[in-house]
Amino acid sequence: MVLNESFNETKSQCTFNDTVDAYMYPTAYSLFFILGLPGNCLSLYVAWVLMRRGNSLAVYLVNLSISDLLYTISLPVWIMLAMKQPVDDTLCSLINVIMYNSFYVGSGLLCCISMDRYLAVVFPLHFDTAHKVRTAVLVSILVWLVEISLHAGLLGYTGDLQHFSPARLCDVKQSMTIKHAHMAIIRVVLGFLIPLLLMAFCFQQIIMSLQASVSTVASERRKIRNLLLLLFLVYMVAFAPFQVVMFLRGLLEPENCSTARQLRDYYMVFVATTTINSVADPVVYCLMSESAKTEIKRIYTNCENQFSKVVSMMKSSSSSSSSSFSSTA
Repeated sequence: MVLNESFNETKSQCTFNDTVDAYMYPTAYSLFFILGLPGNCLSLYVAWVLMRRGNSLAVYLVNLSISDLLYTISLPVWIMLAMKQPVDDTLCSLINVIMYNSFYVGSGLLCCISMDRYLAVVFPLHFDTAHKVRTAVLVSILVWLVEISLHAGLLGYTGDLQHFSPARLCDVKQSMTIKHAHMAIIRVVLGFLIPLLLMAFCFQQIIMSLQASVSTVASERRKIRNLLLLLFLVYMVAFAPFQVVMFLRGLLEPENCSTARQLRDYYMVFVATTTINSVADPVVYCLMSESAKTEIKRIYTNCENQFSKVVSMMKSSSSSSSSSFSSTA
């Protein structure tokens, strides 16, 4: 009886208060866009340079930067939606797909980075093939194909793929259907929980191996441990709240308007906080590699030198103009 009442309520008048996204999204996403766009562009450039030099870890960073960059350039559209600006149906659905692919392609690539570091630290004399650029490229392609195929399969299961444009996937539905609830739970388990467990295992093994190592100095062990903890913390802060709410929605919300109303504001807030990952990734992952830090310092030095030259030329030009004016006078 209660289920039927909830279902009828959902069908008739399950409306939401959109205050959270209307006020939070324009400010938060504008800030994330301003910080994330140059950060990911720099990260992509640095990773590309290192990849060309034969750094296999840089291959994963290139793909991670591309994934984050795609999501970052979609943020203006999310701002438009929050401000009630008209957005084309196809574009609306497309940016939703970009957002979710960014979440789960990113998680897959983080697993690859974790495994790469795990094999390099725990088994330094083995698995040479795993550290080749060619292997990293093939694994990255596989991650993209698996994530896109899984996402497309889930959209096909819910019927959204067949009605891609009119479905307007970027709009939060009144309440989840049974099929959308199944999709949400599958996404949480495959796209978050399993990668989280894998990363936790790799980091724990790396830290244990470093503690047992007599060849690694204490300061270096502490540095690597802190960096791994920072990486794990960023991932948890960015994704755990969103995934927990998504899991609760999948369990409790289907055709239940009351629960949908209770969870909506939390969901909208935590969707926004996932963007922290796209902003933090360039910083955290460039810190993982000494060669990346060296390349960033080189870029900074070149920019500083070029800026000094421009300033000197402007001063010289200004002095010449002043001298010429004085002579004429």
